[in-house]
Amino acid sequence: MRYWLFKSEPETFNIDDLAKRPNKTDHWDGVRNYQARNFMRDDIKKGDKGFIYQSSCKIPGITGIIEIVKPGYPDFTAWDPTSDHYDPDCSPDNPRWVMVDVRFVKKFNRVITLDEIKNNPVLENMVVAKRGNRLSITPVTEREWKTILKLA
Repeated sequence: MRYWLFKSEPETFNIDDLAKRPNKTDHWDGVRNYQARNFMRDDIKKGDKGFIYQSSCKIPGITGIIEIVKPGYPDFTAWDPTSDHYDPDCSPDNPRWVMVDVRFVKKFNRVITLDEIKNNPVLENMVVAKRGNRLSITPVTEREWKTILKLA
């Protein structure tokens, strides 16, 4: 099993939104970065765990845990012209982008803030803590995973 961090703006999609979905499950769509796409296509597997991280907000940080329930498959929002994630260069025959299905596991009682992550010697090297990181999906080491769980 591997661990991941999934970033989203809370007004777009957040841990509470996922918890309200049928079976507490939804697809993680709209990723339009090749490196993050490659993680979903090649590395993220069923049973992997992830953190949901809220970004571009007053208190950025980790809000809870998700589980991967379906590995990478074509992101159909890319060829839907009514979608915010539409890509005119994509089609079912040319599925450039990928999504995974995730299930709600747990919401933390508090946000594990980006400042906490940056100031923790075990977590300071997490990809999310690095200056200029813009990836919406990043790997998390087992040590980082366990440290975050202790903070939650």
